[in-house]
Amino acid sequence: MSEQLQNWWRGGVIYQVYPRSFFDSNGDGVGDLPGVLHKLDYIASLNVDAIWLSPFFTSPMKDFGYDVADYRGVDPLFGTLDDFVRLVEACHERGMRVLIDQVLNHSSDQHQWFVESRSSRDNDKADWYVWADPKPDGTVPNNWLSVFGGPAWSWDSRRRQYYLHNFLSSQPDLNFHCAAVQDQLLDDMEFWLKLGVDGFRLDAANFYFHDAELRDNPPNTEIREGSIGVRIDNPYAYQRHIYDKTRPENMDFLRRLRALLQRYPGASSVAEIGCDESLRTMAAYTSGGDTLHMAYSFDLLTEQCSPGYIRHTVEGIERELADGWSCWSMGNHDVVRVMTRWALNGRPDPERGRLLMALLLSLRGSVCMYQGEELGLPEAELRYEDLVDPYGITFWPEFKGRDGCRTPMPWESEAHHAGFTGSQPWLPVDDSHRSLSVAAQDADPHSMLNCYRRFLGWRREQRLLIEGDIHMVYHDDALLVFERRLGDEAWLCLFNLGDLSRSYELPAQAVPLVDVPASFAEYDGHWARLPAHGFGYVRLAG
Repeated sequence: MSEQLQNWWRGGVIYQVYPRSFFDSNGDGVGDLPGVLHKLDYIASLNVDAIWLSPFFTSPMKDFGYDVADYRGVDPLFGTLDDFVRLVEACHERGMRVLIDQVLNHSSDQHQWFVESRSSRDNDKADWYVWADPKPDGTVPNNWLSVFGGPAWSWDSRRRQYYLHNFLSSQPDLNFHCAAVQDQLLDDMEFWLKLGVDGFRLDAANFYFHDAELRDNPPNTEIREGSIGVRIDNPYAYQRHIYDKTRPENMDFLRRLRALLQRYPGASSVAEIGCDESLRTMAAYTSGGDTLHMAYSFDLLTEQCSPGYIRHTVEGIERELADGWSCWSMGNHDVVRVMTRWALNGRPDPERGRLLMALLLSLRGSVCMYQGEELGLPEAELRYEDLVDPYGITFWPEFKGRDGCRTPMPWESEAHHAGFTGSQPWLPVDDSHRSLSVAAQDADPHSMLNCYRRFLGWRREQRLLIEGDIHMVYHDDALLVFERRLGDEAWLCLFNLGDLSRSYELPAQAVPLVDVPASFAEYDGHWARLPAHGFGYVRLAG
């Protein structure tokens, strides 16, 4: 395999499919793998390089698949293993790669490993999970907290010990200090590589190891919106998480994982990093060529979106990155949709959606885009009685959880449930999404959908955007300007994140790029004039 094919991920665009909400092929109200296959030509039409499938493994669905009960099984809700193999083959036929989610930090409490582990203190899997004795007064072993609320420890009466869970109590943490656990998980990942997958998205990749001494986390003196989308009304934000995650031992496991991927040319990894020093951790986890291929953090998944904040974030990762590689994302299945989260004056605006598309796809690194972003979908509004996300149910009403970004894809405006299913969907279709359906936008050459298709197709031909370096040049309260350079070629990339038109003085001999899809920038001598939510590119001389 050529070096270019092996390194397809560098600058590649990965389309995240949340199967539950993509398309329901059998009318049970839940999307499935045959549904993804049925809509695969649609995904291919976007000009993306790969798809990332959120979990479809056997699961009791307490956290909708992120609680795995069998790492080699396809849950019947989503189809069969044969359905998965057919999907992989069909993706490859269309020139797209397939990455699948790997939830290695924890399993379901219904996994047979945990059933055996909790049965006694001396069985074969007794140390496969993180068990600890209570304090002398019977209380929890330390002050660690769950992301989803409350202590990160639950009592088990059979072992008369506590077990660790960084998320739901039904998601016990695996013990990565146990070599047999690492061996088993790597074997399970190789099972999927042998079936043809092209890599993995690693959920909560910095959570794998915990401090073996179970030391208390210190308090956080600056309580703010934090990693993995944690809000300041969640007590998780009140600690500095230096002992319950992002431990140095993690690096050795990541090297073992990279060694496995090296045996399958072209296979890659992208990790979710959620920690107090996310940019530094991203750099550490992707540098040196012997750990992860790429990583993304929640730094562009927060509500902060000023030009200064974006510049600070990009410069932070570039300063730390060395030879590592970042993967940028503005939306996924865990956060409020970007059209709502980054809207100005509370109103999602298609022109702003095009701007955010161009900005994301112009940064140095790879890109993950979440299903529905190409349609400009805003966050769905749900009633409390419609919620199914335990995270949102716990923190309602200040935090409504993740259901608002997980509602079904709207395929047809007038169809029952917008063409997603023929029966009651697992989450309701938001009426505001109907006019943004695939069918409606497909027929409109000026739609957001067709804008994405053209821009992604154009970007594929721009090696400078895919491979070039980045250097921040200017920002104010609305403008963000940066340079991309590859060899002797350099571009100035200009973005107006404000709702008023702005001008920017260009250097001498700058040549505007006039063939950029969806760019409405105008050029007058040495000035670039950007309308509200406008963007443009100029080629620099020399």
